[in-house]
Amino acid sequence: MPKPEFKRVLLKLSGEALMGNQEFGISPEMIQSVAEEIRMVSKLGVELAIVVGGGNIFRGVAASSFGMDRASADHMGMLATVINSLALQDALEKKGIQTRTQTAITMHEVAEPYILRRAVRHLEKGRVVIFGAGTGNPYFTTDTAAVLRAQEIHAEILLKATKVDGVYDSDPVKNPDAKFIKSVSYMEVLERQLKVMDMTAISLAMDNHLPLIVFNLKNNGNIKKVVCGEYIGTRISN
Repeated sequence: MPKPEFKRVLLKLSGEALMGNQEFGISPEMIQSVAEEIRMVSKLGVELAIVVGGGNIFRGVAASSFGMDRASADHMGMLATVINSLALQDALEKKGIQTRTQTAITMHEVAEPYILRRAVRHLEKGRVVIFGAGTGNPYFTTDTAAVLRAQEIHAEILLKATKVDGVYDSDPVKNPDAKFIKSVSYMEVLERQLKVMDMTAISLAMDNHLPLIVFNLKNNGNIKKVVCGEYIGTRISN
């Protein structure tokens, strides 16, 4: 049995990662695969919290560019993250993992409200906690929400699971000659404006010395490998 390197981790899942090979929505195969990886990590005794994006369903920034009010668009995006959170919760519970979803927007019928002490207590009891609806405020991305929640629960590290192997000097989808970056500082990410997280999230992580690892979710076993200290993806720190 491999030994985990971290005791408490926050995992950021992009909404696009849940699409699999689809153009939108949730891929049943992908969400089952993610749930199985989370189950394996949870069985190692790691306290795991998750923030899920909503880009596979609705993206507020994109909608606002077509003339929709940004605050309205962002609130719709928050609801998309709740849909993904509930889908992931269902997949995890079917695998026998006790899971709680907490949302920054109150919706008692479907999820708990976000209460920090309750969230920490769930983690201490070995439950997986999913944070939905971002920060509950417009103009803030789920990346920023992930860094904020990681700080609040005192996570040792933030893991960002994406569709690519890590951080590149340009978009590897558009530029086949993009160079992979194995490790980078927060300041370099900000100065070079590397498209890994929004600048608010990187600045918040830098101010609070929260290390980040960006890696590819599509490679089976990657979440467990990262948690157990295997050097994959890109590390962002001081």
